[in-house]
Amino acid sequence: MRATLRWAHADLRAHRGEALLTVLATVGITASLLLAGALFSYAADPWQRTFTQSEGAHVWLHTRAGAETDRLTALDGVEGVSGPFRTVRATVGLGGARAGAELRATGPEPPEISRPRLTSGRWTRAGAGDEIVLESSLARALWAETGDTLTVGGTGTGTGSGAVPRTLRVVGVADTAEPRYTPGETPGTGWLSPRALRALAPAPDRTGQTVGLRLADPGDTDYTVQRAVTLLGADQITQVTRWQQARADAESDNRLLGLLLGLFGLGALLAAALAVSAAVSARVRGQLRDIAVLKAVGFTPAQVVRAFLVQHLGFALLGVACGAAVTELLGPYVPGRIGEAVQVWRQLPGHTWTVLRTTGAAVLFIAAVTSLAAWRAGRVPPVPVARTAAPRGLGALTAVERRLLGVRRLPTALVLGWRGAFAGRARFLADVARLAVPLLMVTVALGTWATLDRFESHPGEVGLPAALTVRDTTPGTPGTPGTSADSGAGLAPELRGLLAGHPDVTAVHPGAEVEALVPGQTGTITLRGLGTDADPYPFALAEGRAPHGPDEAVAGQGLLDLLDVRVGDWVRMTVQGRPQILHITGRSIEPDDGGRIIATSLDNLRENGTAGPGFHQLVLRDGADAAEVGAGLTAASGGRLEAREVANPADGLSAVRGVVLGLVLVLALIGLAELSTVIGARVRDRRRDLLALKAAGLTHRQIAGVVVASTGFTALAAALLGTAVGVPAANWLIDAQGRAGGVGAGIAAPPHPGALALVAVAAVLGAVAVSVLPAARLARRRIADTLSETL
Repeated sequence: MRATLRWAHADLRAHRGEALLTVLATVGITASLLLAGALFSYAADPWQRTFTQSEGAHVWLHTRAGAETDRLTALDGVEGVSGPFRTVRATVGLGGARAGAELRATGPEPPEISRPRLTSGRWTRAGAGDEIVLESSLARALWAETGDTLTVGGTGTGTGSGAVPRTLRVVGVADTAEPRYTPGETPGTGWLSPRALRALAPAPDRTGQTVGLRLADPGDTDYTVQRAVTLLGADQITQVTRWQQARADAESDNRLLGLLLGLFGLGALLAAALAVSAAVSARVRGQLRDIAVLKAVGFTPAQVVRAFLVQHLGFALLGVACGAAVTELLGPYVPGRIGEAVQVWRQLPGHTWTVLRTTGAAVLFIAAVTSLAAWRAGRVPPVPVARTAAPRGLGALTAVERRLLGVRRLPTALVLGWRGAFAGRARFLADVARLAVPLLMVTVALGTWATLDRFESHPGEVGLPAALTVRDTTPGTPGTPGTSADSGAGLAPELRGLLAGHPDVTAVHPGAEVEALVPGQTGTITLRGLGTDADPYPFALAEGRAPHGPDEAVAGQGLLDLLDVRVGDWVRMTVQGRPQILHITGRSIEPDDGGRIIATSLDNLRENGTAGPGFHQLVLRDGADAAEVGAGLTAASGGRLEAREVANPADGLSAVRGVVLGLVLVLALIGLAELSTVIGARVRDRRRDLLALKAAGLTHRQIAGVVVASTGFTALAAALLGTAVGVPAANWLIDAQGRAGGVGAGIAAPPHPGALALVAVAAVLGAVAVSVLPAARLARRRIADTLSETL
């Protein structure tokens, strides 16, 4: 074992540069894999922990005030019931921030099922008429803390100064496993006493009920929802929320980051393993004489194999250990969601095992790939023989090569370099394939970057044509939370004129949104009415056509998958107790609600008596600041208008750009390690031909140029292959993720041609720069053409 270690140490000293690049690449790969694990754990574990500790409800039913929800306790499979709670929709505000909320009347103690977990403060006191506990995501949106005073509006009560309280004091903040607050989509949750809720909404027709069901078997969720809707009546159900929706809502952004990190980490691990295998194979070919001498002095084949494995396993262990240490020590200080995820991940029970499994799997994978190349070293015979596997020269010049050599202005080194690059077809293809893997992953990373740019620069192409959503907060208008959507005709004339007359507003589209029961009544989907027949809404279509006639609609990928329908099918749903049948004429890109959205014109909803306009979507001119326009409209309306920016999925993925840059750096290190192996093998295999060129009169510079040009052509071929395969691979991966997330295919943007050209040029220039020094050393070396050069 001592002799094995001494030989491995001597070989390491002779190849320090390659060893350093291999270790640095392994550090980056390990760090990316661990960060991916941190994001996955951060995405899943906090919600699961909250759901378990609070004994969360698997199903939440939102019903009308008169629904007989007490009958739900008799359903088979229902293990416990939370509520029913009397509720009212309202708009709560603190300072300049406002948010929609569902206020629930609870007792002096939190409910046992789906028990909110207080993170600060206390629960409301019995009979307190001015106290409220906020759900944590709603509190964050309002920048509210314990002791703050909220203003409450939009409950349908009067605005006078009578006995109706208009303010509530925050006495606590709590976590819950229900869907988190999303501006303009999902209201937040607040808990208050029955007395406070009666003061806010004394009229029963202004209130509703919410009841949560905890099931013995979560797999029976759809069946239980179907039976509950049948028991209560479809006209009594306004919305159904399942635990899968809440979990997906909590995990969505972080899981996408984790998927990206994991994908790039695994791709980089594959590229690194191929680079290590190629390096071992090249060293075996270059050290056949040394291996034969070792066997002649008594080394067994197992000892030779062990020597190579010990050396490269040492590199892998060092790189993995350094990568884990860097992640543990510096990970919490990474800005944004990644740093926050690492901080939470380090406190989770499975943190240590995740680190050990990830690092152990990386080491074992590298060891498995290295073993095959090292096994070949064990088969080297102990008696030096002629190497039949070595290239036997380049053969005669072809007619094209002879004509090119005759061109006066074409450098001889360039022609001979081309000839040297493509001499051994199998070796050339293997070199190009290995170099193409990191370049392919770089192209996929550029595709991810381009897709994010598309969401930010051209949101209308990905289902986000409107930049602002505007609602009238005047009590009694349909846009006010807690008010029926069909109670009015929309904005007052002066407010419509204010919107249409703003210089930055190019289009105003009225809209309404209601929850609809799907066929089978196992859940709810979102039905939207956007635009009118006279002024249609600019849907972003991936297939089919826009809705033009009566009962025509477009649907998101999530809805098509949920209902197992396709473009061209008819869909029946139940809206506010009335049937609605729509013909799906196209698939739209829907970033919201997991794509479980069907949209038609507002005129179709009006004809069915479903809804009038509840909000207005504003399309702004290019370059307009949505926040500034929204603030200006709110101020010009005297506070009557509430303007919110439309959420863009790219806003929560800002950390992806830093991840992409870091992974490109890791892939570049892997590429440099692979290039060093290719250059070493190219110099060694073509040594006799270079001697012949020197004898023919080529200068040292020309001989070095042959090696440099040969390496450059190999890198160019790898760049062309990597980008050619990487562009469709990036589109396929991004669209596949879009389909899995319900957004649907059609969101991917190809990398900019300039970026691809820059990658190819950088790869060729990097290969040329790395090969200059070895080529110059070879050109000045005096090599004897002896039997040792053929071993």
